Amino acid sequence: MSGNEIYCLAQKGLMPGEIVVGNSVVSLGVAGGLGAAGRTFAGGEITQITSLISDGRHAAIQRMEAEAQRDGAIGVTGVRSRLGRLAGFTEFLAQGTGVVAQQPSGSFFSTAASGIGLYCQLDAGYRPVRFAMGNIAYALGVSRGLMGSFRTLARGEVKEYSSMYNEIRHTALARLRHEAASYGANSVVDVRIEMLPYGPGTVELLMTGTASHHGALGQGAARPEQVVTSELTGEELWNLARIGYVPLQIVMATSVYSLGVAAGIGAMFQGLRRTELPEVTQMIYEARENCLELVRREAQQLGAERVMSTRLQIREIGQGLVELVAIGTAVRRALPGMEPQSAQLIPQALILDRDHTDVEDSVQGLSPGMAPMQLARQGVAGGSQQLLGCLIPIVIFGFMLCMGLFSALLQALD
Repeated sequence: MSGNEIYCLAQKGLMPGEIVVGNSVVSLGVAGGLGAAGRTFAGGEITQITSLISDGRHAAIQRMEAEAQRDGAIGVTGVRSRLGRLAGFTEFLAQGTGVVAQQPSGSFFSTAASGIGLYCQLDAGYRPVRFAMGNIAYALGVSRGLMGSFRTLARGEVKEYSSMYNEIRHTALARLRHEAASYGANSVVDVRIEMLPYGPGTVELLMTGTASHHGALGQGAARPEQVVTSELTGEELWNLARIGYVPLQIVMATSVYSLGVAAGIGAMFQGLRRTELPEVTQMIYEARENCLELVRREAQQLGAERVMSTRLQIREIGQGLVELVAIGTAVRRALPGMEPQSAQLIPQALILDRDHTDVEDSVQGLSPGMAPMQLARQGVAGGSQQLLGCLIPIVIFGFMLCMGLFSALLQALD
């Protein structure tokens, strides 16, 4: 922990303990591997892999928490969950920093927040319960990938890709809320969203955060659909409470757009001289507007007043193919009594020591060597090429057969 983190925790009666680690090395097995391979080809969620990853991550986290309790800690901060691959096996690694109380009280907790983030959350009324996550392992599939490939020939949104990414994000969020509710929490704060590779053609969308309980959001157990979620940092969450707002839900949208063959060729020739590329400019603008409009609609359906901390990300995922992602937190007016305990944040909660805070894990595991979308595209491309390799001979054979029948018909007429 950095000095600022230690100081902030001390204001809440906490002090850092030992670094704690938990891990689990698993294998999918032959039967599971064959089932997953078939599902990868067909597309959709690969339940065998989703279950394996979820079980492995939870086993690693439970061992990390058990180690912290053996060391006399009352909680774990800065929890991270990672995976790595080696020789077909998967290692799930959980790491955090144990904290001890000057006057022990309350139940054991684990949180994704740093020491600074935990201070801000506690001051804003969010009591950490457990590190929570929701995940889904998903494959684009050959059929959807092939349809998407044909769709990229024309300019506009590639709905096959957009719908897939939107579906998996909301599925992972629903699972995160369900797990938080099972812990007795009514909110998940400081949510992180990651896309991680898991073999050719398969990616895992992972959402992690801190399942927390805020007394003003309800005293009893919350149903999954009632659990509040927020990707705001601890400092942002505190500031939001100070100005009279509370988070409602994470809202997100994805748009995948293609430049199209004709526009792509035109842009290529225009790129030979110094000038604006209007087709490319317009395509990216339309993708952004579409993303933001989807986010607005989702927030309105939730009854939110506005969306804060909206982030727009853009990346090229193929030749002439761009993905736009919009993620933000829908908020509403706070109820009476939801103000932070302190009138102002202390300076140590605002000055982050980037050399020590959330930069690099001190415990290394097996590391995947390729970007998730690169692996996914390779898997889809390989399957699409195999399918095209089968279709081309069939088309040629059908054409030759038709020509033969046409010649026979002409001879019969003569």
